[in-house]
Amino acid sequence: MNDWLHVRTGSAPLIVSIPHAGTVIPPEIAEHLVDHDLAIHDADWFIPELYAFAERLGATIVRTEISRTAIDVNRDPSGQSLYPGQATTGLCPDTTFDGEPLYKPGHSPRQTEIARRRISYFAPYHDVLEGEIDRLRLIHPRIVVYDAHSIRSHVDRLFDGELPALNLGTNSGASADTGAVAIAEKHMAASGFSHVTNGRFKGGWITRHYGQPDGGVHALQMEIAQRAYMDEPAGLELPVWNPDRAAALQGPLDAMLTDLIEWTHQ
Repeated sequence: MNDWLHVRTGSAPLIVSIPHAGTVIPPEIAEHLVDHDLAIHDADWFIPELYAFAERLGATIVRTEISRTAIDVNRDPSGQSLYPGQATTGLCPDTTFDGEPLYKPGHSPRQTEIARRRISYFAPYHDVLEGEIDRLRLIHPRIVVYDAHSIRSHVDRLFDGELPALNLGTNSGASADTGAVAIAEKHMAASGFSHVTNGRFKGGWITRHYGQPDGGVHALQMEIAQRAYMDEPAGLELPVWNPDRAAALQGPLDAMLTDLIEWTHQ
């Protein structure tokens, strides 16, 4: 097993995928970047801590320590945009969410380097994720793949104004049964946090690729505005975990995942 790839194996019909919390940038990539702090600015900060309760639920947890700047394991490996016509970042992004260059002039990754990163980092993540899906499907008639994300509340290049706190994505209803979606929406509504389903974020590659309701795999993406659980910094300062905010959000998330597990047995 790669030391940057972490798998907590559980027996519940739930996989929590955490593809963007990593901040490790391999040295052979880091030397070509403009600035390290800029390169990790768009990380999904503290998502493993936010979902620490999932282990108690018996969930399988898959996460990578590799930064999305090196390669984004939640993008189409072909390089096709998941949001045609909208601003986004790619498989091996060369800009931040704000459009700032990540690489020194002339040092953006070429196709041969992108292919190397796919083999080194993208493929192992998905080999593990697919293997865990197959393992759990042998035990359970249906399972939930819950793709856990967060993002800054304001990113003008990606969306207007302030993002709702909870953003559920189901590939416009194609990646999960309506029963699973209804459970998630019920808990979002009861949480007291602002929320939307299939708004700006409809689900990335993981949600769209693995969500096969007819095959017993129901995939949901949850994109959380970071103000809901941490103190969002100004500029490139490192963010600060806010235990009180996090606790207020963990309750609704715990209840949501608990009910989703129960739903799979119905």
